[in-house]
Amino acid sequence: MRRTINMLLLAATLVCVSTAGAESLYGIAAVVNEELITLRELDREYAVVLKEQEKRGPVSPDVAARLKRDLLAAMIDKKLIKQKIKELNIVISEEEVRQSIEDIKRQNKMSQEALTAALLAQGISFDQYRAQMKEELERIRLMSQEVKSKIQVGEREIREYYDANSAAFSEEPTYRARHIFLKVDKKASNDEIKKIMAKAADVMAEAKNNSDFAALATKYSDDPGAAKDGGDLGTFKKGDMLPEIESAVITMMPGEVSELVTTPAGFHIIKLEEKSAGKLKPFETVKAAINDLLYRKKSEERFKQWAEELRKGAAIDIKL
Repeated sequence: MRRTINMLLLAATLVCVSTAGAESLYGIAAVVNEELITLRELDREYAVVLKEQEKRGPVSPDVAARLKRDLLAAMIDKKLIKQKIKELNIVISEEEVRQSIEDIKRQNKMSQEALTAALLAQGISFDQYRAQMKEELERIRLMSQEVKSKIQVGEREIREYYDANSAAFSEEPTYRARHIFLKVDKKASNDEIKKIMAKAADVMAEAKNNSDFAALATKYSDDPGAAKDGGDLGTFKKGDMLPEIESAVITMMPGEVSELVTTPAGFHIIKLEEKSAGKLKPFETVKAAINDLLYRKKSEERFKQWAEELRKGAAIDIKL
């Protein structure tokens, strides 16, 4: 789904085993600030991850071991985040959860029945989904409070990024060209095709030695509009024309006449009239996009730093 359904379906459900008997039975994978991650929890999550990995092909013992190590590290981070949420007394109301689910249904044009069916197809009940949504909203609020609220992007940073990456904010080059088109019927015989090709070669030679390309297009072209516009193709960007014509045009200089260009419809002789370099988009039109880009980048960097600090300040004992 468009927003958080897929992410929530993959979220781990961490279950704390509190009885000594259960700890002995299942074993301990890690202790995080006196809270346990049991081997049973780890194995349950690992089975899901391994199944997804095996869809892509066989999993070697080394890869399997790395998957389990990475999964345990992720479960430790989730445990730390849950502990931080509790420490900061972050609370999400049932109304906030309900509203978020309603937003997802509205964005995806889904009824309650359709959402429930989609979740069941993934092996999850609506109640489980609602609980996971609450956990996700808690994490979002934690990130906003601990990470995003401490990030600022200044006008000077945005301007410097704009100046250093001007190519990324330039419009695509534009081309204006004319063509002479000699049509080849789909049912044409080889002899007929050779005859048209020979004519096209003669017209091309004339075009290369004649400055009035428009007049030649009017005289020879099978393009119905050539009599009025002299074979004018107008102004276009990459992706606007047939690939065969585009490939020829983008390598040409203004005033140059192409070799024969073959398309499924016939033969083309092209003259590039003008080529305009892409203009730099005004700063104000891309300022918001650059701000978002820099904000996301800083958020990722800040989150990594915050998570590292969280791990350093925790008592983590990996038993696996």
